[in-house]
Amino acid sequence: MRTATEPLEGNQVKLTVEVDEDEIRTVQDETLRRLTREARLPGFRPGKVPRRVLEARLGPKLIREEVLRDVVPRYLADAVEETELDVIAAQDPDVTSGQEEGPIAFDAVVEVRPRVTIFGYEGLVVTLPAPEPSEEEIDAQVKRMREQFAELNDVERGALEGDLVTLDVHGSRDGEAAEGLTADDLVYEVGTGGIVEGVDALLIDKGAGDTFELDAEDAPGGPAHLEITVKQVREKLLPEANDEFASDASEFDTIVELRDDLKKRMSEVRRLQASSVLRERAIEALIELVEDDPPEVLVRNETEQLINDLVHRLTHQQATLEQYLGATGQSPDELLAEVETQAIAQVKADLALRALVEAEKIDVDESEIDDEIVKLAEREKQTPARIRAVLEQDGRMSGLRSQMRTAKALTWLVEHVDIVDDGGNPMDRAALRLDGDGTTDPLTPLSSKDTVQADDAEPEEA
Repeated sequence: MRTATEPLEGNQVKLTVEVDEDEIRTVQDETLRRLTREARLPGFRPGKVPRRVLEARLGPKLIREEVLRDVVPRYLADAVEETELDVIAAQDPDVTSGQEEGPIAFDAVVEVRPRVTIFGYEGLVVTLPAPEPSEEEIDAQVKRMREQFAELNDVERGALEGDLVTLDVHGSRDGEAAEGLTADDLVYEVGTGGIVEGVDALLIDKGAGDTFELDAEDAPGGPAHLEITVKQVREKLLPEANDEFASDASEFDTIVELRDDLKKRMSEVRRLQASSVLRERAIEALIELVEDDPPEVLVRNETEQLINDLVHRLTHQQATLEQYLGATGQSPDELLAEVETQAIAQVKADLALRALVEAEKIDVDESEIDDEIVKLAEREKQTPARIRAVLEQDGRMSGLRSQMRTAKALTWLVEHVDIVDDGGNPMDRAALRLDGDGTTDPLTPLSSKDTVQADDAEPEEA
């Protein structure tokens, strides 16, 4: 086989492949053996049709067409591997010679993964919440505890933000009652934004017995007309934040002890979350350096994968996509737009991390690959030899190596970004728990369906 490449516009490359006649004969023999197994002719048992009978029945033209169907995909895959092209999409090959006999030549236009530039990655700055909460944050936590012990008193005045109101809500579309937009005796806290846009502003100063109407463009299921009646207004009376409250609401005798405990627990949570938050924000900062739009095929594939993952999770929870849309108040188009935005970000992150691999010459050695295969084997409940055999048989070892390089690139990135708090003050890494999560690929970790469809593998003994 001889292979030549020709760069085209954009991210496309033209592959020209020539296959000698001797190589084709080997494939032709394999094709005829396959056809013999598949053939069903009167007077012969399945799989027992003599080759000469099959050749006579099919004729040279049909046999050649079958050979081409087998030859072209096989040698195209070999050409891609030989040229080390990172192909993300391919057009149907065009056979240019050998349609009837002799050597075969074909052209194939493939789209390759683009290489992006990430100027400035060495000086990225990531903002994390300070591990020590402020007094205001502790005050807010104490207030939430006080609200759990609040007393509710009826008031004659109009509603204010923070009051609890009891409402009758009736929604309609085109004069007909709108399903899911009607509720009697709904208890609602003014100012929480839990109904539709505009309701909170209209509730201010409304007292028991008052009624108002509005057209809600953002109502679940589409625009609707709402009629709302206020039946009751109650204010929340919070207990004082003193020693008596601390004793009633916790195991501490004083408010000082309670606040110290809250501070300790909030700091611990922030330190535990620091690793994942830093990872997420480091990727976000890296994505900002990617100026080019990602290829549509990558975005489309990632979008489909995200949708499939969502459907799989919903199925596991015995729910449907329709139920999910109803619960979130989204239309199918809104969900698709949201998922596409996420897909674009993930594709950009992957391209940026690949660029970082090249820029920092990040690689993995064989011992690291061996360790990763052991991890995959444990997860899939297979032997390492079987996992390796499947990866090699399916040509996925290079993909595993690439994923591991990408994971190491993310580790490099996290270790080299500058960390500041919300006030822009440098933070001490030693004060944070920056532990890795052990994931092979930070964006698309290998899964069983991707790696170990191994029923027909012939692995070595472990």
